[in-house]
Amino acid sequence: MRFAPAAAALSLALVVTSSVGWAGQKAPSPRAAVLIAEGQSALAAGDTQGAIDAFEAALAVDPAHTPIFLRLAEAARADQLQGKAITYYREALNRDPRNLAAIAGEGEALVEKGAVEKAKGNLAKLESLCGASCPETQVLSARIAAGPPVRIQTAEATMPDTSVTQSN
Repeated sequence: MRFAPAAAALSLALVVTSSVGWAGQKAPSPRAAVLIAEGQSALAAGDTQGAIDAFEAALAVDPAHTPIFLRLAEAARADQLQGKAITYYREALNRDPRNLAAIAGEGEALVEKGAVEKAKGNLAKLESLCGASCPETQVLSARIAAGPPVRIQTAEATMPDTSVTQSN
């Protein structure tokens, strides 16, 4: 009986602590929110470097806001920098391992880079977390089915045959 008040207080502390952990993502600071909005509008206008600059400034203002990494990865993918995008997705996953958008985005960037087998690992992780019917799983599955994009080889990338042939 003497332990009942202590046990009740301890269980209350555990409930409050666990509910704070599951409360979700906090909102960004007001200055970071303005920079994120600037970055989104720049990305929508096709200005990927302007978007990256705005997102990096938002990250400097509010380094604890994980969704900024997802925005940076999206801008890097739009700029054809899949390796950099994967780095941003992995940073988001280090902060929140169950972030479905980061898992799916990393998988899509892997497919764009040609690493389809690694992307299938991300698909399996998504299916175990949210099932086959969740939007992230369906988008990544469709991207894997489509395969990596065809790389267009330019004339500058092809070296001409330098061997000399004798004509008769």
